[in-house]
This record gives sequence, structure tokens and C-alpha cells, in this order.
Amino acid sequence: MLLKLRQRMTSEESGFTLVELLVVMLIIGLLAAIAIPAFFNQREKAYDANAKEQARTAETAIETYATDNGGVYTGLDKTDLPKIEESLTDAVSTTRPYIKSAAPAGTGADADKGWTVTLVSPKTTNEFTISRDAATSALTFTCTTGGTSGCPTGGVWAQG
Repeated sequence: MLLKLRQRMTSEESGFTLVELLVVMLIIGLLAAIAIPAFFNQREKAYDANAKEQARTAETAIETYATDNGGVYTGLDKTDLPKIEESLTDAVSTTRPYIKSAAPAGTGADADKGWTVTLVSPKTTNEFTISRDAATSALTFTCTTGGTSGCPTGGVWAQG
């Protein structure tokens, strides 16, 4: 066997056989079949992470709105937030997260002491909501899945 290998190496014949090339192509194909879907899933998670970050930015803008309005959220609307924070948009977009809704929440004595804001990740169509309870001021972070990725099973994307 070694003698045959030495003779082959010293002769003019060099290179790979067809079988060797086919095996290598098969291995590369299998690795690509595993890696490519994982890559696309990571892109969708990044799009959703951007929407979550924008939801947190909207939270800060809402609190700024309350500071400017005597500590209440009366009259809060999604069009008010981009005026406070220029990185937010309420216009429907296909490329960047946008505010779907923003409104005060609460009843009775707690009227206008809470709020809810929802942002949409346009690439995945997932919706991310932050709500402030009017009575307890506790924050809840929920999401609905229009696509995949950044909305975990159970629909809670952060702890308040």
C-alpha cells in the first residue's frame, strides 16, 4: 500500500479523485444547511432587539412627557413621543421600528397615572409593549409574535 502511494506521488499523477471531491462538497453542503438558517434567525433577533431598545426609549419619552405635564399622562398620544425624542417615529416603516400606539391608562382616582406603549418591528412584525400600571407603577413587558425570534415563549420579553 505504501509502495503504491509513493509511486503515485512520484509520478505525474497528482490531485484529488472525483470521490474525494464529492465527499468534500457533501460536507460543505451539510455545514451550510446548518449554518444558514441559524444566521437568518440571528438577523431577526437583531431586528427585534432594535424594536425593544426603541420601546425603552419610548418609555423614557413618556416619563419626560409626564414631567412636562404635571406628573400625569393626560393627552398622551403616539405623535407626542417623536417630538420629545427624535430617534422615535410614529410613521409606519418597513425598515425601522415604529410606534403603533401610546396612550394613558388608569381609572377612577388613578386615571392618567399609567400608560401603555407598543412598538412594531417591521422586519419580523413582532409587537413589543411596555405598560405602567396606574395603581402600582409596576412595569410589564409583553410581546406578540407576528413572526419569530425576539418574542420568547410566554410573551414576556423583560422583567419589570
